[in-house]
Amino acid sequence: MTSNAHAELEKRIIDALKEIYDPEIPVNIYDLGLIYRIEIDENAIVHLDMTLTAPGCPVAQTFPIQVADAIRAVEGVADVELEMVWDPPWSVERMTEEAKVTLGFFD
Repeated sequence: MTSNAHAELEKRIIDALKEIYDPEIPVNIYDLGLIYRIEIDENAIVHLDMTLTAPGCPVAQTFPIQVADAIRAVEGVADVELEMVWDPPWSVERMTEEAKVTLGFFD
C-alpha cells in the first residue's frame, strides 16, 4: 500500500469513526478521544485501540462490536482487530477542542 493510499484509507476510517456517537454524550467517539491508536498493516487490517469514558459504561459489551463493524464497512479495509484498553484512563484532556466547546469544557 502506497503512503498516499494508506493516508486515504486512514482518513476514511476516521470519517467512519466520526459517525459513531457515544450514546450518552453528543460528541463522536473520535473527537471525544476514545480512539487511542489506529494502525493499518500491509494487509489492510486495521489495528485499533479504544477505550470508553468509564469501564462500567452500559454499552461496554456492544459498543466495540459496533465500532469494529463500522470500520469493516470502510472500502479498502480487510479486517479489524479492536482492543479495549483502560490505560491510560480516558480524561477530558483527550477530547478535541471542538468537543470541549460542544460540551462546555474550557481550558
